[in-house]
Amino acid sequence: MEHSPAWLINSLIYLSAAVIAVPLSRALGLGSIIGYLAAGIAIGPWGLGLVSNVEDILHFAEFGVVLMLFLVGLELEPRRLWSLRRPIFVWGSAQVLGCTALLYLAGLAAGVGWKVSLVAALGLALSSTAISLQVMGERNLLPTPSGQAGFSILLFQDVAAIPILALLPLLGVIALPDAGAATPSAWLEALKIMAVIGGIVLGGRLLIRPLLRWIAKSKTPEIFTAASLLLVVAIAALMQLVGLSMALGAFLAGVLLAESEYRRELETDIEPFKGLLLGLFFIAVGMSIDFGVLLKSPGQMALIVLAFLSIKGVVIWRLAKMMGVPLQERPVFTLLLAQGGEFAFVVFQAAAGARVFSAETASLLIGAVAISMLLSPLLLVAIDKLLLPRWATRHTPQLAEISEQQQAPIIIAGFGRYGQIIGRMLSAQGLAATVLDHDADMIEAARSFGYKVFYGDATRLDLLRTAGAATAKVLVIAVDDTEQSLAIVDLAREHFPQLELVARARDVTHWNALRDRGVTRVERELFEASLRSARTVLEVLGYPPHEARVHALRFRRHNIALFEQMYPHHKDRAKVIAVIKHGRQQLEAQMAQERAEAQARRASGQERPPGWDG
Repeated sequence: MEHSPAWLINSLIYLSAAVIAVPLSRALGLGSIIGYLAAGIAIGPWGLGLVSNVEDILHFAEFGVVLMLFLVGLELEPRRLWSLRRPIFVWGSAQVLGCTALLYLAGLAAGVGWKVSLVAALGLALSSTAISLQVMGERNLLPTPSGQAGFSILLFQDVAAIPILALLPLLGVIALPDAGAATPSAWLEALKIMAVIGGIVLGGRLLIRPLLRWIAKSKTPEIFTAASLLLVVAIAALMQLVGLSMALGAFLAGVLLAESEYRRELETDIEPFKGLLLGLFFIAVGMSIDFGVLLKSPGQMALIVLAFLSIKGVVIWRLAKMMGVPLQERPVFTLLLAQGGEFAFVVFQAAAGARVFSAETASLLIGAVAISMLLSPLLLVAIDKLLLPRWATRHTPQLAEISEQQQAPIIIAGFGRYGQIIGRMLSAQGLAATVLDHDADMIEAARSFGYKVFYGDATRLDLLRTAGAATAKVLVIAVDDTEQSLAIVDLAREHFPQLELVARARDVTHWNALRDRGVTRVERELFEASLRSARTVLEVLGYPPHEARVHALRFRRHNIALFEQMYPHHKDRAKVIAVIKHGRQQLEAQMAQERAEAQARRASGQERPPGWDG
């Protein structure tokens, strides 16, 4: 290994750490981000010490954030972005200014100098775009009101980082007699910034699309992938050249290409690189946590983290309420925006370089931000397990459980889409049924349409007795949850043996579990609908309706027979696979023979071909 290149050894370390830590973290229910951060801590200077050049890795890994914002931009067409202008500039500025003001006052109250307080407040007011968008993507929150609001604020923060960084050299000088005067170099910088942004906008409209079209015509997938990466790298380099946010430039390019015919291909090509680099970014954040500063002043570090998370949390919670973010979504929304962000690393390092405050103060603040980013996914897990389950039922209608004894011959457990169809058909035949469901919102909706549905959990013996299970003839088990379905079967088999059970199976495993319990009247919920769709496809392709129906019925009989053959072996996976393969080969051979015979009859003029209109 001593002659191996450094990049090869580092790659081995990063990949090994990620492959071990991330699956373990997800298995513990902590999410992938915690896994990456833990991997970084383990291999960093304060862990096993396998990697030392943390700052270089962090700068390289920030490109993962750039790629992520490019992909986010591809999802936003210019018209949609324009519709977000109010939340971006109104709510975004309210969050940054509100958090900065309170954090600044808190610093002054703690006896910290005004310059240190101001820069610390500006840096701590920013949030982690990488973690926030990653969590929103995993939870499918981006299309929701809270996701759109959070994204708008994060986008404004990326813009706000530019003037914050521009302010630092001014704060670094002792006397500022001419600070307000616009120097020629300042005007030149402003012109360069406008020229680069204008170039990206015009290039996106006039040059990039024809270039991608020309590259696509080469029919070389790897070159198109290279061109996709080149596009993002070039725009990021241009933005960095004039001192702007690389991520903001990539986002702008993505928006300009959102209406392009190559949008999906760009997404497909860049997605794997984004995932790997984002993972490397989180690993680098874990490595960058300076535990030396933490061990030197743990109380001060804990106070800083607790103070800025609390202050930001109060501002953001209030802002979320004003923005109309639903109550159930506010805890996650608040936590994602309350944590520190990756731009704070840049702000505090630049502030130390401009001598606004000491390198030790910068390390303390950077450590506080990194710890907040580490705590954030852990707090999300706590919110998911402790807070949200209680809030989920906070505004749910409170309904009285079924209490009057029922006498109907049929009981339907579960009145979702599946149970409703059964209930409607029985009602049309004049047959009475007692319907049980424990989803209060669904019951309220069903009652508004005139259905009589009782509130009750069919897995409870006392409620089944009240529903009339002792005298009923049929129990239809139409609940969505597999475990609940099997619990109801066990209860009915033990206490109401006279009941005939008709059950809904979600999948093959559920079907087998029901059969193990002696339930023979089992229907797979999607089977018949899928057969109808297959018949429709055959008819669209020109098969006469009667022929399509015959093929569907034949397949149905074969599939049911195959299930019966599989059932005795369903605990032996190898045997099940062998039965399925043999059955499929049999069916394909039979169908091929029938097609050949039909083709021979058509050739002899005895039968018209499918779709022949004479």
